[in-house]
Amino acid sequence: MMVRAMVTAAVVMAAWVPAVGGQPYLFSYFNGNGEDGLHFAYSTDGLTWTALKNDQSFLTPRVGTKLLRDPCICQGPDGTFHMVWTSGWRDKGIGLAHSKDLIHWSEQQWLEVMAHEPNAVNCWAPEIYYDAPTKKYLIYWSTTIPGRFAETEQAAGDRSEGVVLNHRIYYVTTSDFETYTDAKLFYDGAFNCIDATIVKDGDTYVMFIKDETRAPAPKKEIRIATAQKAEGPYSPASPPFTPDWVEGPTALKIGDTWYVYYDAYRRHRMEGARSRDLKSWESITDHLSFPPGVRHGTAFSVSPDILAALKAQ
Repeated sequence: MMVRAMVTAAVVMAAWVPAVGGQPYLFSYFNGNGEDGLHFAYSTDGLTWTALKNDQSFLTPRVGTKLLRDPCICQGPDGTFHMVWTSGWRDKGIGLAHSKDLIHWSEQQWLEVMAHEPNAVNCWAPEIYYDAPTKKYLIYWSTTIPGRFAETEQAAGDRSEGVVLNHRIYYVTTSDFETYTDAKLFYDGAFNCIDATIVKDGDTYVMFIKDETRAPAPKKEIRIATAQKAEGPYSPASPPFTPDWVEGPTALKIGDTWYVYYDAYRRHRMEGARSRDLKSWESITDHLSFPPGVRHGTAFSVSPDILAALKAQ
């Protein structure tokens, strides 16, 4: 079914045309289990990505369980970059740091966002999004709380350590990174879900999210929900538009086309798809080139000056 869907999408799209080059893009990512920290690759066409600093780390993790996985970076209106990341498999908090140039970073902070939930198991794949209309940053992540949403609880898989994993998306907001709202439920699509990421397409907020359903058959696919406000409410999720066994989606708009990249972790590579309307999708996997060993993170645009300084490292 998925193969037929992808072929149909390819017919709907125009003949393959590479992305227009010129605008610098960065991809923040981790290697291995995230032990050595933050890595960057760059691209000018959204297809060919080259590691910076000989694929060495730009920031070593110091907080939580001292991992730096799933790094998500958002640039605020004053030009400051803000990054959040998964600090450990069983942490109740997430990592946070700030930078003007992506080279020199502030002291790392650990935000214990689920401290109020004594049974919370984890905080995975945090993301940060700046919502211009409200002038607020949304920080959101996935957490399992055993017994919560029991109707979709299933036996966990890898790294479960005997814990049932049944994630939903939670969030806080802040305008100054000094005070934060209490954590609240952000998205419940009635399925086990992780790796949410948000972009804005016109007046619509678009959430890409991984369906982490494990039974009766694993899905591990990316779906889409939409809203008219950044804080939702978000719609029910669309059918999947990706192959199975993928995670960690991130999206770039290049010209009039959306490029979505995802980590095909069982196939040990990055894969992707593109769309002009977020409905008809065409695979770009055969056109992608990423550094070996890249694990998922965030794709975002930067100025030529920022990229030049990173290249000089």
